[in-house]
Amino acid sequence: MRYRTLGQTDIQVSTICMGCWGLVSDFHWGPQDDADSIATVHAALDAGVNFFDTAELYGHGHSEELLGRALQGMRQEVVIASKVGSQNLAHDDLIRACEASLRRLNTDYLDLLQIHWPSREAPFEESWAAMERLQREGKVRAIGVSNFGVIDLPELLKSGRPASNQLPYSLLFRAIEFGVQQLCVENNISILAYSPLMHGLLAGKFETLDDMPVTRARTRHFSPRWPHIRHKEPGCEEETSAALRAIRRISQDAGLSMAHLALAWVLHQSGVTSVIAGMRRPHQARDSALAADITLSDDVLSQLDEATRPVKEALGPNLDMWQTEPRGR
Repeated sequence: MRYRTLGQTDIQVSTICMGCWGLVSDFHWGPQDDADSIATVHAALDAGVNFFDTAELYGHGHSEELLGRALQGMRQEVVIASKVGSQNLAHDDLIRACEASLRRLNTDYLDLLQIHWPSREAPFEESWAAMERLQREGKVRAIGVSNFGVIDLPELLKSGRPASNQLPYSLLFRAIEFGVQQLCVENNISILAYSPLMHGLLAGKFETLDDMPVTRARTRHFSPRWPHIRHKEPGCEEETSAALRAIRRISQDAGLSMAHLALAWVLHQSGVTSVIAGMRRPHQARDSALAADITLSDDVLSQLDEATRPVKEALGPNLDMWQTEPRGR
């Protein structure tokens, strides 16, 4: 495992972060046993992962509760990040939400607290003042954001500088390359890349888009023929399918699994400090951790760029993978 510094802090985080959304049973991921979730956290620790990302919205707090149970007695060895939802970004609501997360996690501080999505109701300066108060009180070591794009991030920077910006980034979703990635680099804001395996598409689990579980086939890659689509776009299934075929071929030529190739590619990109990989079983934790030590050649990187550029161009700069009208801008 390798470790990098989070933004302008002194916090060292593993380059593979365990994403804890999938630790709970829900519509998107399906059923999950608590014992499997706790065993997966322990497997991640054994593999060198010290960075765990959760949110108050994941399982209505159950993800935080599970993570707190799994990390009991190991608090000083790990970096815990959580996120406060856009419904709780008024000053007092944010304070209460953070304190509730601390109780669920059974800890007296968070290493990183993030705004999950920008709010169109609470002003940024009000939310940021609450975050800074929590930091002064020692309840939070570092403060960051998630899903803040080229409009929202400069607006936030008028109030303060986040340590990190959690953004969707994968071979099949490169929207951050339309400006926000460079903005993060220029301001020394760590990019924490989520959905690096595109909900399993890049894990080699599904041969074609038609093999994707219908509850996961909701992003703007998919056409309205799928039942749970919320966007108003035609999708880009042809481009996505062609990219998947090319990625599979490149991974075979490189002697790597698709998942390792996809995770390593994100770690090679400018500004990325850590890749948030969803893990639900111990073997997934052990396997994902191996990607931290993979170095890709310039030739492989060039091939991957060329293979996925049509998807990048089709989806454009909208950072919201699910909706035409983006929640983050």
